[in-house]
Amino acid sequence: MTTDSPHRGRRQGGPPTLKDVAAVAGVSYRTVSNVINGHRYISESTREKVEAAIAELDYRPQLAARQLRSGRSNLLTLSVPFVSHPYFAQLAHAVVGQAEKVGYDVVIDETRGTLERELRVAAGFKAILTDGILFSPLTIDLERFEAERGPTPLVLLGERFRSDTIDSVVVDNISSTREVTQTMIDAGRTRIAFLGDVVSGTIGAAPADLRLAGFTSALEAAGLTPARIVPVEQWDQVNPHGDYSREEGYERTKELIRSGAQIDGLFCANDLLAIGALRAFRENGVRVPEDVAVVGWDNTAEAAYTAPALTTVAPDMDELARLAITAMLRRLDQPDAEPQTTRAPYSVVRRDSSGVGA
Repeated sequence: MTTDSPHRGRRQGGPPTLKDVAAVAGVSYRTVSNVINGHRYISESTREKVEAAIAELDYRPQLAARQLRSGRSNLLTLSVPFVSHPYFAQLAHAVVGQAEKVGYDVVIDETRGTLERELRVAAGFKAILTDGILFSPLTIDLERFEAERGPTPLVLLGERFRSDTIDSVVVDNISSTREVTQTMIDAGRTRIAFLGDVVSGTIGAAPADLRLAGFTSALEAAGLTPARIVPVEQWDQVNPHGDYSREEGYERTKELIRSGAQIDGLFCANDLLAIGALRAFRENGVRVPEDVAVVGWDNTAEAAYTAPALTTVAPDMDELARLAITAMLRRLDQPDAEPQTTRAPYSVVRRDSSGVGA
């Protein structure tokens, strides 16, 4: 009498091997190796069969030996300023998902915006075995970055600075801000303020400057001038709620109200500032959008649930992550390729706060 073993084709004794996996999956030894090593040109059905066989046999690849043979760890690092920030949390979620599709795992590194930690990123994490780094800088400038660059492949995310020697993936801050500002102009607003100015040359200045440029461009095209440019407090270790936080949006908007500024629209440089501004307006009897229209930038999950719901710029996070992973794989496969800057798409999500139709 014979019994149909669930581990058909597996040799007896010892841990399962690559050939055992191939026999159970009904594919070649080379195909199993390609799946384990994250080869991109494997059909989804074949990948699923191999992964099912690996799970069935509880196969454990000899990771260290595989890494030595291939020269790769199949591990990427995503380095961001704050994992608690909604934008970077969304980015991390998208990057992990996109990396998984091409056989990579992702380690998340939080720099907390400190120069010391960002210098470690630029140098390539000498103590971490990673094939490449996706880096969203906050503090380091181009000169220090290029001086500290290590050999680890790196793709820049965002517009803190641009370098002709490195790949980057960006969202167009100028055009997106111009478009979201236009929603308030279309609603008849003519006295529109900007919340989120940052002192030029300091932390966060680059995206702030670009969004201010988009804001003023929209107003100029309509024959308008900014009603007020409102700065935010500088972020540092002593002032962790500075820059683009809910707390800062709340405090700066209260000051704007107390100043008696006659505005009927407010562009906030990100959603967290806008959420703080909405609370300040609500507590002081200022109606949104009837008295003041408000818009943001990020399309955080909270934006759809504020009162009123927030009009905002929505970067396509999945596509941004896909473009970043694609840029990294290209760099790994073609180390001498010409660096490229790629623009990720965005949309403007129109909700009640901008006053369109109100």
